[in-house]
Amino acid sequence: MKIQQLFKGLSLSLLAILFLSACGTDSGIENTSNPNTEAQAGDPPEYEGDPAATADALKFQEEFWENVAKENRCGSCHGAGGQSPTFARFDDVNLAHSAASLVIDRDNPAESPIVTKVANGHNCWASNGQGGTDIGSCVTILTGWIENWIGDTSSNTNEIVLRSPQIKDPGSSKSFPEDTTTFSTTVYPLLTEYCSDCHVEGQQTPFIGSANINTAYDAAQSRINLETPRNSRFVQRLSREFHNCWEVGCEASSTEMLNAISALSDSITASTIDESLITSKALVLVGDGIVANSGGRYEEDVIALYEFKAGEGSLANDTSGVDPAINLELSGNYEWVGGWGVKFGAAYIDEESNARIPNGKAQGRTEDSKKLYDEIRGTGQFSIEAWVVPANVTQEDARIVSYSGSASSRNFALQQTLYNYDFYNTTNDFNPALSTADADERLQASLQHVVATYSVVEGRKLYVNGTYTEDEDSVDPGLLNGWNESFALVLGNETDSNELWEGTIRMLAIHSKALTQEQITQNYQSGVGEKFFMLFGISHLIDTEDPNTADDFIYFEASQYDSYSYLFSDARFVSLNDNVQLDDIPLKGMKIAINGQEVNVGQVYQNLDISLNNDAYIAGSGLKLSNLGTIVPLDKAADEDEFFLSFMEIGNLSRDADEDIPPPPATPVDLPVAPQIGLRTFDEINTSMSLMTGIATTDTAVKNTYDTVKQQLPTIENIEGFLSAHQMAVTQLAIQYCDALVDDTTLRTEFFTGFGFSTNANTAFDTDNRAIITNALLDKFVGANLESQPDNSDISDELNALIDRLTSCSADSSCPAGRTETVVKATCAAVLGSATTLVQ
Repeated sequence: MKIQQLFKGLSLSLLAILFLSACGTDSGIENTSNPNTEAQAGDPPEYEGDPAATADALKFQEEFWENVAKENRCGSCHGAGGQSPTFARFDDVNLAHSAASLVIDRDNPAESPIVTKVANGHNCWASNGQGGTDIGSCVTILTGWIENWIGDTSSNTNEIVLRSPQIKDPGSSKSFPEDTTTFSTTVYPLLTEYCSDCHVEGQQTPFIGSANINTAYDAAQSRINLETPRNSRFVQRLSREFHNCWEVGCEASSTEMLNAISALSDSITASTIDESLITSKALVLVGDGIVANSGGRYEEDVIALYEFKAGEGSLANDTSGVDPAINLELSGNYEWVGGWGVKFGAAYIDEESNARIPNGKAQGRTEDSKKLYDEIRGTGQFSIEAWVVPANVTQEDARIVSYSGSASSRNFALQQTLYNYDFYNTTNDFNPALSTADADERLQASLQHVVATYSVVEGRKLYVNGTYTEDEDSVDPGLLNGWNESFALVLGNETDSNELWEGTIRMLAIHSKALTQEQITQNYQSGVGEKFFMLFGISHLIDTEDPNTADDFIYFEASQYDSYSYLFSDARFVSLNDNVQLDDIPLKGMKIAINGQEVNVGQVYQNLDISLNNDAYIAGSGLKLSNLGTIVPLDKAADEDEFFLSFMEIGNLSRDADEDIPPPPATPVDLPVAPQIGLRTFDEINTSMSLMTGIATTDTAVKNTYDTVKQQLPTIENIEGFLSAHQMAVTQLAIQYCDALVDDTTLRTEFFTGFGFSTNANTAFDTDNRAIITNALLDKFVGANLESQPDNSDISDELNALIDRLTSCSADSSCPAGRTETVVKATCAAVLGSATTLVQ
């Protein structure tokens, strides 16, 4: 056996609403021809009218009008003489201000009529890169512009105000069956006929047109609304966005898709709710929940923002609202993650097309990325803030975020090296990284908030999960004179696609200021993703001050945790009634139910036994029920799954406890046969090499190398956990031990007795002398009388071939001085760094 074979990633006046709905033909039909949304934003229109008459009008002009009045947004339709309301006119900003005031909600910008209009598909200018629009990005950007206009300039954060949701009883619900039979005869034929040219593995996500029906079924479910088929994403894409309509036209295409989804829905029997359950009112996460994802975040200085809300397409849009937008093109092996996020993976060969899918990455255009150069060079400071989920802790030089021109030329970068975060920033010279300490192992393969800050005063700093790492920067801070304006912003990789970072980015914000500890803590505590406050009504179940009002709720913070589940946490009782009176109201055995059924996992509140009383209730924050959080499986989609709570006892109501009947034991499964061999761990490897070579572990060069590669060596003995990174570390350590051995004239003489190290390499390795080397290595490094081991002759053949290659010198047969020692060191390291040291 050859040695190298031993290792085979959330009412204004009726007049205003009428104004907005009139944005079309005289008959009230919405326009179907929008301005060119592919054009670049460009500079604001030149304004030559009367100056803003009020402070609010001036703020409107600066924060809202200059953005929406552009031709590729609202300026081509809602200008002077155009469609009402004329909030994008540039003849008189005061008239534009008056028109815009009718279509925004100062109390809740996100619910402004102009925002809901765009949310319903009207003239979104942001592309998804695949012929459609990214409505979520348009809504976020438009809402941000309104907030910037009407916001209190003394406030840097958003405030979340609880309000009563729509009160509704739990209803029966339909869920997708595991069997694909009906899907295969209704929706699937349309997807394979009209979507398989693009939406298949190796091309565009989602893979709804896959030849594998299970893959297509999984991808299609989140785009089908079983309760209201007309609201299905498939139907809306055809009827409202005119995406890839087939030859019969968009209206007929959408009708055909609607009929197919209706047939699928009609074949599914709705679940019914057990009449014995004591239930709260019902909520849907997206729709009934109060959006909380931006609540409390510090966002004053954000110049580029990626929240990954689209969930599909090949563009990750910059939703900072600061032009030019650095929209990132997604390529290679990437995947949108539910609850907002993008996951990057390694290159692979697609089994269907046999095409190579390269390493994943997201990259902006250099002309757009120049915004970072312009904004940051002006302040001399910046922050990179990200929520990330590293795929593993074995990656090295893996770029998470990079503003660069190549692997070796960058303005800044945040990367991963094993358990460490590395932060590069170029000032006058190309400086080494600021890294988290090896011993701290700050980077973990879990959701983490990481912030890298830089200022010319304090230099570079790193923060992980809100905590300053206290790693000292060895480089003095300086001006950003070394920055290059032609570089590009890249996520998950480098511009050459060869420095892949495997993992999920769930949010990225680039600030033009160095965030303070207080601001970082604030953003960390705000969390990430599409987070909601869910208020389950229970006023009908308990007796408070006024039982005729629906002001009493069980509150949760909830989010779509990933593509397969929801996260519920911070359970508490809250009341929107300032005069609520709680007279020791019992609450026991609370469970979460979805789509008519109590879920069978994640019921961490079922043992809850608490009394709701005035003494424990705190006005403004409520009464804490539990510190626990729980994961609940996703059934259909975040805008379709209906949740409610059930109780064993609440107020004067109770039901008999369910009899706990344990499930029958599962049929025992034979475990895989355990390997007869394992891995030596880091300390064992180091000690073994020391004993075999006679070099002390305290040797300076050896110790420095061991400290460097220690994290890269095995930590467990399971051979199935073997990684290529382990072998690289073993090799580096073996080279250092062999180097120390050969450099010590006394030790090498004892080890390789009779070998002439002073002889030139062209003659030093004749048959007898090379036998001295190979025999010594076999005797001292390779085991004897083991049940499974390579033959010594096979090892000798490999070593002889290595020696032959290393002693093939110049034409005059003279090898450079010192080559003899180098050959012995290499031969020594080949054996010492093999399985003979790693495997036990």
